[in-house]
Amino acid sequence: AQMITLRIDPQRVRFQVHYRPGDPLTLQAWRNTLVDADVIINANFFLADHTITGMLVADGIVYGQSFTDRGGTFGVLEGIPVLRSNIHQPYAGEPYTQAIQAFPMLVRDGQASYFDSRATERSRRSVVGLDRQGNVILMATPGLGLSLNDLSAYLPTTDLNLQQAMNMDGGGSTMLYVRGNNTLLPSFDPVPAVLAVYMLDTD
Repeated sequence: AQMITLRIDPQRVRFQVHYRPGDPLTLQAWRNTLVDADVIINANFFLADHTITGMLVADGIVYGQSFTDRGGTFGVLEGIPVLRSNIHQPYAGEPYTQAIQAFPMLVRDGQASYFDSRATERSRRSVVGLDRQGNVILMATPGLGLSLNDLSAYLPTTDLNLQQAMNMDGGGSTMLYVRGNNTLLPSFDPVPAVLAVYMLDTD
């Protein structure tokens, strides 16, 4: 499986979650809406009515209810990106400015953290992670990806130095756009929620 991987220095960017409940967009439509975004990737799983499952925080506004029995939360807390297991560090009202939730956690404390004997199906994947230096890792598969079991086992063996990693909505929802290097991975289905990355002006 091929994986497109981005390593992002959080001191050079701003992360922002965008949510359109009931009004999903294709990648091209998200690009037309978020014209200043340097990276766009899909986020939460969602229901048939195009509302997210779990919790999402966009500019401090909380949507949905936090998972307590599965997955993780990637968010910006006091200006710092964090990625926590919802089981081991459940949401307790922390003042996230931006946050998304999905499942399962694939890497926790540098170790593979997921195995299910039924999770053998290969599919397109999207992943968010944090490495040991605090960089944010975004990953997406342009074609058929690994099974969740194989992905969880594989990620800690790479040179990415991942400390935490979370699977995001995959399959037909997997999308990725990176400005400037011709990375354009459209989803098969429109999605209501994305994580966008904006480069800070360093002049």
